[in-house]
Amino acid sequence: MGRRYDPERRQRIIDAAAAVVRERGIAGLGHRAVAAAADVPLGSTTYHFATLDDLLIAALRQINAEWLAEVEHWVEGVDPAAPPADELARWLGEQLTDDRARMELEYELYFAALRHEGLRPLAAECLDEMARMLTRLVPDAATARAVVALIDGLTLQVLLADRPYDREDTRAALARIMGGDGDDGPPAG
Repeated sequence: MGRRYDPERRQRIIDAAAAVVRERGIAGLGHRAVAAAADVPLGSTTYHFATLDDLLIAALRQINAEWLAEVEHWVEGVDPAAPPADELARWLGEQLTDDRARMELEYELYFAALRHEGLRPLAAECLDEMARMLTRLVPDAATARAVVALIDGLTLQVLLADRPYDREDTRAALARIMGGDGDDGPPAG
């Protein structure tokens, strides 16, 4: 039997790898698990991705792109008349309560970059892109980076220390970083 033409196979493998990471974490990612999830022969995964790191990078690139698309959609939908600190605190609370598993995965990916040097550029790109998007809501790029850092710190406290999310404390901290009480609305553009 000849080789079956399957132009979508590589993407199916990436989709399956992302699904395996979501379901089992990074430690659960393997060529066999991905081949089974993608319903392809094991050799297809190693043909398209010579190493497990190559497969992990492709999966994480896709997961980051999905996450950033969601952040972009949220930023575009922010009420321009609403105080940015209020909007950010509300959004972060939704992320931590409605989609905690997603947040856990995002931070697992960041921590994986500590041990997998090839993942560091992906983590940095994600942080930089999130800060870039937030410049629509805050006064400048430095403030956007500070907001991303605060969001990361608060998220880690909630996820790792099992602390409850406090929307008002978060709003107040964000307002301090943004310069003011948070009631000034978005920056003039």
